[in-house]
Amino acid sequence: MRHFSDPAQARHAPLRELHNGGWMDYAECPSRLEAMLAKLGPGEPARDFGLDPILAVHDPAYVAFLREAHALWRAAGREGDAMGYVFPVVGRRPLDLDRIDAKIGAFSMDASTPIAADTWAAAYGGAQSALTALDAVLAGDRAAMALCRPPGHHCGADYMGGYCYLNNAAIAARAAQARGLRRIAILDVDYHHGNGTQDIFYGDGEVLFASIHADPKTDFPFYWGHADEQGEGEGAGATLNLPLPQGTDWTGYAPALATALEAVRAHGADLLIVSYGADTFAEDPISHFRLAREDYTAMGAAIAALDLPTLVVMEGGYAVNALGANVSAFLDGIERGTD
Repeated sequence: MRHFSDPAQARHAPLRELHNGGWMDYAECPSRLEAMLAKLGPGEPARDFGLDPILAVHDPAYVAFLREAHALWRAAGREGDAMGYVFPVVGRRPLDLDRIDAKIGAFSMDASTPIAADTWAAAYGGAQSALTALDAVLAGDRAAMALCRPPGHHCGADYMGGYCYLNNAAIAARAAQARGLRRIAILDVDYHHGNGTQDIFYGDGEVLFASIHADPKTDFPFYWGHADEQGEGEGAGATLNLPLPQGTDWTGYAPALATALEAVRAHGADLLIVSYGADTFAEDPISHFRLAREDYTAMGAAIAALDLPTLVVMEGGYAVNALGANVSAFLDGIERGTD
């Protein structure tokens, strides 16, 4: 399977994050991309589709903030990575605020998503990788993968969070719609719920969002991903959340996957976008499922059995030494299922 990435994606290198109430080294590190490329090979470079596909999903003021945030942080006399510490969760409204502390809070959902000097360049490169892989699929490839880094599924139209800055799956979905595909399914198999993707498409009945993830009663992002969230307005019924308990292994995961795949079939999708996270791995340092490497092959084969044009967009996965092999196992499953 062809895979795509941009060298700029390796330049995003924050030093630390606030996780579970304490400071730790930043888990979403450049070596994640290096590990995948070492196993899969260099692949093909992303092409530049410009800002328009990004602005079809993300608010222009938010995009402008991402581009200037680190420079504003340094101009304010700060060192290190830009990180928020106050968030307007009540009475949030558009305000023209100049101070970087106010801006970063207004466009954030957590304090674990810092902005470093090259964060924008990396996020932009990840979005272009997703668009390039989409182009390959729309040109006739049965499946292609975007090795997006940083990931994207936690950020919404106007906020970042969960290591995510631009929502690569959503950008690809909107780009596919702009090219004439109307019925699209997004299947999110990351350990954590893709709250940003759900948020973007919650009222869109033409885009199915189906997610299998850790129960938000116990895991990030806590406030989204509960089973009773099913969409609203024209999108009512087009959101499917399948939360699972910590410790879930393949015997518990496989039935949820079957349910999600049946929903994709029923949606009548013309294109499947898979937000793939390898943080469901038993040895992942920040997650709590118990999937083994061979389970990713089974997962990929089951997804390929849908017989749909498929774009795979990389999300999480923080057991760096195992990441390349886990991604490879998943892609092997897709290729076997396609054959």
